[in-house]
Amino acid sequence: MLAGLGGALALPKASWAAQSFPAFLAQLQARARAEGIPARVVEASTAHLTPNQKVLKLDHHQPEFTLTWAKYSSIVLTQERIGTGQKTYHATQPLLAAVTSRYGVSSQIILGIWGLETNFGSNQGDFNVIDALATLSWDRQSRYFGNEAIDAMKIVAQGDAPVSRLLGSYAGAMGQPQFMPSTYLSTAVSFTGHGAPDIWHSNADALASMANYLAKAGWRSDEPSSESVAVPHGVNLGETGRKHVRTLGYWERLGVQRLPGAVRLPDSMPAALLLPDGPGGQAFLVYQNFSVIRRYNPSDYYALAVGALGRMILA
Repeated sequence: MLAGLGGALALPKASWAAQSFPAFLAQLQARARAEGIPARVVEASTAHLTPNQKVLKLDHHQPEFTLTWAKYSSIVLTQERIGTGQKTYHATQPLLAAVTSRYGVSSQIILGIWGLETNFGSNQGDFNVIDALATLSWDRQSRYFGNEAIDAMKIVAQGDAPVSRLLGSYAGAMGQPQFMPSTYLSTAVSFTGHGAPDIWHSNADALASMANYLAKAGWRSDEPSSESVAVPHGVNLGETGRKHVRTLGYWERLGVQRLPGAVRLPDSMPAALLLPDGPGGQAFLVYQNFSVIRRYNPSDYYALAVGALGRMILA
């Protein structure tokens, strides 16, 4: 879950619990019925729920730490993960090519997200999503998690998946892409066009859904998201950071050097210079697609790691 620390998990962790869980649950059930979810689905989804103590423990004891990029990358960009990614790529290469052809999102980035989110589908989480979301909504007095619980019931109501299949992280992120229920409803696709999207068991649906998310967020085909570069000594730190967008030609005139094998890009390409660990650490040029990856997870480290993992797998 390190890759997701910038998202829904980074919310206040104090327990509110201003009302009893049965009272909260009755209100959630009433909201669900008011949104048109059949009573039988509401009953099947929530009738036997109690606060999930494992969810509460994990939510209340999230580790408090600040990682450097060097440390973070050493944790998520392991040789084991890269090796698994290379084997996965060879096993799914025709599928990835078909997904790329349809959505215009590179296999490299899909592999990067797939690897960071669920280690290529192997670590999807085993929490009942409605149970987890209801627990978090009650404990945090969070309408966001309550809405997500209702959206999970909508997935059941429209026949896409039974309650028993809605498994994911303790924060309610589901399947291989780790979509929240609202994202599933708006973005998940069946790659064949037949049946409901199965982001848990179907690699085709999971990868197509990831690509569809990125495409809808503005992915630009044939452009990188980020790349390692060499920077001159004494670079002006006031000009670094993803919000300080210049052109590639501007950075090269300042002495920023792209590495051998870098894809050819026009001098006019908008780019920002990132030094996540400051002077002396790794340096990156980041492009428009970097911001698109941050729509998936709003973390610079995550977006850098997605690009780096994909490059290492396909090297």
